[in-house]
Amino acid sequence: MATTAASSLQMATARPCISSSHRVFRSGATMLHGNVKVVSSSKLSSACHISSVQSFQRSFTSSSLKMDKFVTKAMAGSSENTPSGLPINLKGKRAFIAGVADDNGYGWAIAKSLAAAGAEILVGTWVPALNIFESSLRRGKFDESRVLPDGSLMEITKVYPLDAVFDTLDDVPEEVKSNKRYAGSSNWTVQEAAEAVKSDFGSIDILVHSLANGPEVTKPLLETSRKGYLAAISASSYSYVSLLKHFLPIINPGGSSLSLTYIASERIIPGYGGGMSSAKAALESDTRVLAFEAGRKKRIRVNTISAGPLRSRAAKAIGFIDMMIDYSLVNAPLQKELSAEEVGNTAAFLASPLASAITGSVIYVDNGLNTMGVGVDSPIFEKLDIPKDQH
Repeated sequence: MATTAASSLQMATARPCISSSHRVFRSGATMLHGNVKVVSSSKLSSACHISSVQSFQRSFTSSSLKMDKFVTKAMAGSSENTPSGLPINLKGKRAFIAGVADDNGYGWAIAKSLAAAGAEILVGTWVPALNIFESSLRRGKFDESRVLPDGSLMEITKVYPLDAVFDTLDDVPEEVKSNKRYAGSSNWTVQEAAEAVKSDFGSIDILVHSLANGPEVTKPLLETSRKGYLAAISASSYSYVSLLKHFLPIINPGGSSLSLTYIASERIIPGYGGGMSSAKAALESDTRVLAFEAGRKKRIRVNTISAGPLRSRAAKAIGFIDMMIDYSLVNAPLQKELSAEEVGNTAAFLASPLASAITGSVIYVDNGLNTMGVGVDSPIFEKLDIPKDQH
């Protein structure tokens, strides 16, 4: 079946998508005391380029960052025009993010951070979710979520329909082709999507895989069917191999590609079943091999972010996301809830020249939970003087 847009626990319930028709979302809006004031209604146009984004730089030493919600900081220009620190400058770069279907998952957060750093944004959206996503953009439902650190709104140059479960049109079963949810959309297989992006823009610099699907994710592995297991592998790990394979010819040398994984790839997470843990393990293994192959072919860096739990719509479908977040809050070295922005900021760093020697790596963005060998909330440790966050 189709792929689902991955968010929190990287398990997803929505597929990837891409289209060839020009869909450019622009919104005339200004910021007034942090609130969006719509000057003119959002329009869907055929323009191919995102409106200019102010030069953005990020300071690693900014004292205004809050630990409970790390936000991307805009260094578009201080009064003295003397930004400090190391810049994350992606101006002139173009990114394609596969798996964006709403405004509260990791894919959206990554798009925002890349846009804040100056990159042009293209997204691939699962075909059945395409109309709702585009409509929400046009009607301004995402405007609050689109606000960048400098007060401007993130603009998506084009939305492509994409179902990353299918490499070519020949792979699509007749029942999917005739499904009414796919009516009106075309060129949404991985190969067609890559060809459409090439036709429209020629090349990209950043490729992001933010999608997964496990149709039997709520089942223990011993109760998972072969069909369900293979579906999870296909949608959640091979889809990345296919995506990079077909987009590699149009990624500029020195570019970057990344995906999203989860700690269940190497640790037991009861409730994260249906073969999804196996799919994430495969994704991480593939990351290393792809880093070698893509690196040798075109100097493309390939990494994956192991993100902690997030209260996204996709994650809530698993059913135990709140419990996982509570567990992390109690047991992680940093006792705070992970924000999507923190994952987005890491993606921007990995896509930037600052990470020019990082490839084939699993980067953990989970408040350090992956480093723990035991859960300190166990009654066994109640008599130990375990320090707690005092902030």
